[in-house]
Amino acid sequence: MSLTFLLIEDDEIERMKFARVMQKNNFNHRLLEAENGEEALKILEKKDSLPDIIFLDLNMPKMNGLEFLKILKSDTSLNYTPVVILSTSNNHNDLKDSYETGVAGYIVKPLKYEDYAHKIKCMIEYWSVNEFVNA
Repeated sequence: MSLTFLLIEDDEIERMKFARVMQKNNFNHRLLEAENGEEALKILEKKDSLPDIIFLDLNMPKMNGLEFLKILKSDTSLNYTPVVILSTSNNHNDLKDSYETGVAGYIVKPLKYEDYAHKIKCMIEYWSVNEFVNA
């Protein structure tokens, strides 16, 4: 099953790392990228190519991840879209606020690439066997 992912991440190196993990593991999923929440909302306005899963950084300029998440969850056509936080923050309040706002997962990005690649691979494999709600 081929999925469409939306990666919302302001750091170009982080976006490249995610894409690299997908390529090295031969994942045939489609990857859309946005540098911030505002750019992501523009992508989501095109209702014909909605992502199956959103991977979201919390610390971004213009609109942080939680602000984006609140907007997403208030939209009835998008609120069932699973969102997984990918953040460097292991702050308990960020974790709690994210789950209270409706995330499906929260992953702290490890510093070592091998650890990062393992987490992303496991996460993609997990979502590849899930059923999705199409609102």
